[in-house]
Amino acid sequence: MVSSSNLNSDAEFLTYLQQTLDPESYRKLAAINDQSILKWITDMVKLARPSSVYVVTNSSEDIAYVAKVSLERGEELPTNIPRHTAHFDGPRDLARDRKNTRVLTQGGTPIPLVNTYDRDVGLREIREISRGIMEGREMFIAFYCFGPPDSDFTMYAVQLTDSAYVIHSENILYRNCYDEFVKKASNLRYAKFFHSAGVRDRDGWSVNVDRRRIFIDIEDSTVYSVNTQYAGNSVGLKKLMLRLCVYVGYREKWLCEHMFIAGVRGPGGRVTYFTGAFPAGCGKTSTVFSADTVVGDDIAIIKNVGGLARGVNPEVGMFGIIDGVNPADDPDIYEILTSPDTEVIFSNVLLKDGGEVWWRGKESALGSGLNYAGRWWPGMKDGSGLEIPPSHPNARFTTSIRYLKNLDPRIDHPLGVPIHGMIFGGRDPRTLPPVLEAFNWDHGVVTIGASLESEKTAAVLEKVGEMEFNPFAMLDFLSISPGKFLELHFEFGENLTVKPKVFSVNYFLKDEFGRYIANKVDKKAWLKWMELRVHGDVEAIETPVGYIPTYSDLARLFDEYLGKTYSEERYLKEFSIRVDQYLEKTRRIWSIYSEIPDTPRKLFEILTEQKRKLEDLRARYGSVVEPFKLERK
Repeated sequence: MVSSSNLNSDAEFLTYLQQTLDPESYRKLAAINDQSILKWITDMVKLARPSSVYVVTNSSEDIAYVAKVSLERGEELPTNIPRHTAHFDGPRDLARDRKNTRVLTQGGTPIPLVNTYDRDVGLREIREISRGIMEGREMFIAFYCFGPPDSDFTMYAVQLTDSAYVIHSENILYRNCYDEFVKKASNLRYAKFFHSAGVRDRDGWSVNVDRRRIFIDIEDSTVYSVNTQYAGNSVGLKKLMLRLCVYVGYREKWLCEHMFIAGVRGPGGRVTYFTGAFPAGCGKTSTVFSADTVVGDDIAIIKNVGGLARGVNPEVGMFGIIDGVNPADDPDIYEILTSPDTEVIFSNVLLKDGGEVWWRGKESALGSGLNYAGRWWPGMKDGSGLEIPPSHPNARFTTSIRYLKNLDPRIDHPLGVPIHGMIFGGRDPRTLPPVLEAFNWDHGVVTIGASLESEKTAAVLEKVGEMEFNPFAMLDFLSISPGKFLELHFEFGENLTVKPKVFSVNYFLKDEFGRYIANKVDKKAWLKWMELRVHGDVEAIETPVGYIPTYSDLARLFDEYLGKTYSEERYLKEFSIRVDQYLEKTRRIWSIYSEIPDTPRKLFEILTEQKRKLEDLRARYGSVVEPFKLERK
């Protein structure tokens, strides 16, 4: 982060800004007594050459102006519900761009599994692409908190963009902190974000996606994003800030994670807080809404406070995958998305003629309209003869988390909430049981967090369906090597008096016919079991890979919380240990980390012990071992 010196604003920058900006925008900027911010803003205004500049504060007039011009300029389209709008990124700009998202390092120093680029070359390249990129358009400048104001957990950020959609999104997702910058900018550590959608066609889509660049300068805490509109590439404080946060956390020995924070109620009304990390499309959002209280749905900053891990949600909004959201499985979020009293930005859904928003899961009939590919009608096919889905699988919603009925009252607490459990989940149709508890912290971060694998989904611009290594669900968001990230978790755990339990979940196990065994709502039972295990209220069965539930406990939880019968037949399908697949997974993980030079030795020691236990189990019982053959603990 940039640590500003306590200096008055330099007259040179103020003179240039006064000559360039309208009086009101100049007044707003001049109130920020920090040379570093004004110098950078001046530099980027000179480079991008916008026709005008609008400084966004937290005033109702500024917030309303951004939402209004986003509609007027076609970045968002009106729907049949006021304050519900639809945004389309264009058919070539529908997901995070891994290839062109790069961490800038000195001399292009490689970081294992992280896409790096020579810093000097990258900065020259991005400046050349950005030269005059905002000509004829308005630049917005906005200031945000990444966390509650006046919290030791909170980071700060300034966003420059020519997209009203980006600022509208950030106004929903984050706390506007212009006043904080006015009060104490010289004492803040802040990140800087520059974004431009570049040249747009008549549909409003970025034209030069071949020149799409997302460069993350960790040395200067600055991110440059051009020729893209998809929020994962363009909304600075979302996944781009996460990479900067990871780097700062590594330097200062705390965790910045791609995790939700949610509370699960147990006996006596107690609330136990969990974090959870899932790759996109693997059940993260639906897990949050299966919990009893929600602190956050996507990102967590976790620090050691008096020997206890505490977590803060740096956001106040949700940018969730909407595909499959339906009233039966997701009643709370479905109500928010269809209510006339909420503000929602829908992206890459179907906007039907007449203004109704449609996605897979919506309770209404299909009809012609506009979608991510342009004009759409039922049965429409692409050039290869394949049907074009009406709503994209990676379609999203952006809305305030404060609409949730079960929002946790501690969302704004400067110390966050105590974290007693960490959950990691992915798509694994063949191996992992629905829920599993690690033996201890180190075993969990190695065999669950650092070993996370999942099928690819539509959230990335690559082939869907392939299995992918995704440590801690952070593959796309690391700015340090996976080895260093793992070592950070070891160090963090060593300094805790109470270490969170570590769990894995897998909602995508399939039966012998290729059908998913679990239902979407079943995750409430898994959460309730994990809550009981945190407090030692139920026994578990010990396996070579961790602890699994007993049949009797699951049967009781399914009956109590879901009103469903949980059969022994299903239990055997879900919780039998597939030894050969686990051994194969252990070999894959070993092989990957063998190529990462800074992998801690402890990882190989823990994997070796797990491999030994699995081989011993196979020698006794064979390749598939029923849980009833194993001992309770």
